[in-house]
Amino acid sequence: MAHKSDLIAEDIEAYLKAHEVKSLLRFLTCGSVDDGKSTLIGRLLYDSKMIFEDQLAALEADSRRVGTQGGDIDFALLVDGLAAEREQGITIDVAYRFFSTDKRKFIVADTPGHEQYTRNMVTGASTADAAVILIDARKGVLTQTRRHSYLVKLLGIRHVVLAINKMDLVGWSKGVFDAIVAEYRLFAGQIGLEHFTAIPVSALRGDNIIEPSGHSPWYDGPPLLRWLEEAPVEDDLREKPFRMPVQWVNRPDLDFRGFSGFVAAGAVAPGDRVKVLPSGRESTVARIVTQDGDLDRAAAGQSITLTLADEIDVSRGDVLSAAGDPPGVADQFETTLVWFDDEPMLPGRPYLMKLGARTVAAQVNEPKYKINVNTLEHLAATRLDLNEIGVCNLHLDAPIAFDSYEETKDLGGFILIDRISNRTVGAGMIHFALRRSQNIHWQAVDVHKDARAAQKSQIPKVLWFTGLSGAGKSTIANLVEKKLYAEGRHTYLLDGDNVRHGLNKDLGFTEEDRVENIRRVAEVAKLMADAGLIVLVSFISPFRAERQMARELMGEGEFIEVFVDTPLAEAERRDVKGLYRKARAGELKNFTGVDSPYEPPLEPEIHIDTTRLTAEGAAQHIFQALGD
Repeated sequence: MAHKSDLIAEDIEAYLKAHEVKSLLRFLTCGSVDDGKSTLIGRLLYDSKMIFEDQLAALEADSRRVGTQGGDIDFALLVDGLAAEREQGITIDVAYRFFSTDKRKFIVADTPGHEQYTRNMVTGASTADAAVILIDARKGVLTQTRRHSYLVKLLGIRHVVLAINKMDLVGWSKGVFDAIVAEYRLFAGQIGLEHFTAIPVSALRGDNIIEPSGHSPWYDGPPLLRWLEEAPVEDDLREKPFRMPVQWVNRPDLDFRGFSGFVAAGAVAPGDRVKVLPSGRESTVARIVTQDGDLDRAAAGQSITLTLADEIDVSRGDVLSAAGDPPGVADQFETTLVWFDDEPMLPGRPYLMKLGARTVAAQVNEPKYKINVNTLEHLAATRLDLNEIGVCNLHLDAPIAFDSYEETKDLGGFILIDRISNRTVGAGMIHFALRRSQNIHWQAVDVHKDARAAQKSQIPKVLWFTGLSGAGKSTIANLVEKKLYAEGRHTYLLDGDNVRHGLNKDLGFTEEDRVENIRRVAEVAKLMADAGLIVLVSFISPFRAERQMARELMGEGEFIEVFVDTPLAEAERRDVKGLYRKARAGELKNFTGVDSPYEPPLEPEIHIDTTRLTAEGAAQHIFQALGD
């Protein structure tokens, strides 16, 4: 490595110790395409001497082969590692690089400039303490400059540098620099970005990157690296109330029980009173344990294990906080959501929400609005598509401890996960708890499900019939109910068409409405099962996610999925209602099996092949499978 601190040669242990205690700054670079983000990072790595000799040799060879600087070193190639990036001269994925100086360690995220990679930019920004927003001095403030500045503000990054790059190509004109800063300051005020530092630079030539440049005698501010070294990031968190999400209950033996985690905010010391959330129990800190021994004090940015004076219940995902200034606890929130997935966000569809070490089931309401981040317009929306940003209400199946994202990122930022594929489909920021979540409480009742079921001498069940239109679901479900009724069972049949005459008559057949259709019916089925009934539900219910949601609403073993399996050609041949004919003629949009997908069950409890069984035979098979 070309850069060597004198300590490396003189005292390697002293060098390693000094390196260990350096503070760490995570920052990102962003801006429009060709503003020079990758070149800037490459220059920082090169000038801070954080390149190994073999890397330098490879860089020189790559610069001659695919570089854009006429054979000179192309610093962007240090960061643009994907073949597609080098071929197109753009950044696609987020590239992370590490470097250090005598004062601080750095992790920098080079994020894409294209709008289609907004989700990648958000990913890189989610852990950043500071942002370097680049502007090409020849082009000024562009749409993507505004877009990324809005995202930086949205993600709570308070320390911002406006690096006006390629000043050498405008003759180091102070007038050009001042005009760009004035235009940007006007926009920054509109989005609430109160403070930023503007620096004129040439990333390619190294001006105002490491040292002040003689080309800009009119600029008296710090060069970029000095600003990065001095940004007071950790102090912001240490001044806040204590917060530590519990990542692990540490029980190495019978005599020790500690709670391990990363201090997200504030500080803690033995003797401090702490509160466990969401339970609300309190205790006192007995010890702060680390691998290197006990501490007298721990602060934001440290990983520690706390032991408490009292034996109270604390689990992974709980939050330890200052007893006198705890975070909130709620299960309904207003949030800003950035959608990452190719499949759209559908209101009412069940997802998993992960906040810190806690994972809970979640549903997103129809967006209040989506945001055009280029114009800051609020637009009406019924869903969110890839890379779109919207403000939505979020409902959880259990209360969680939280702060607003603006207050504490670790307790206010979350991701949404698809329950079937386990993909991360979105990331969000909590604004505040909805007041309704504080006003609604579960009312205890004396007559419970078991009592109602015992009165009817039966075990409540939900038989969920799913299959294509024309598969025979309603016919078979009706026959099964007749058999159960003849046996003296207490039943109710919820049929798709019948329910749409009343409860769901306001819903159409878009994907969003189909999700809501099943959500409502699942909730009704749950209530009926709670009443002790055997509920037969006959709905196409084309999506696995909604059927899984319905299953999870019911008790263990209570949900029985009945797949009425009929080939599309056979269902279309029957076409009793003439729906397939209309769909093929284009008169009926979003029809399952034609222009809307059907996702067959993977492991149904009962599989009915209607090419082998008559409706009566299928009903008898289901009736026998139910047993008692």
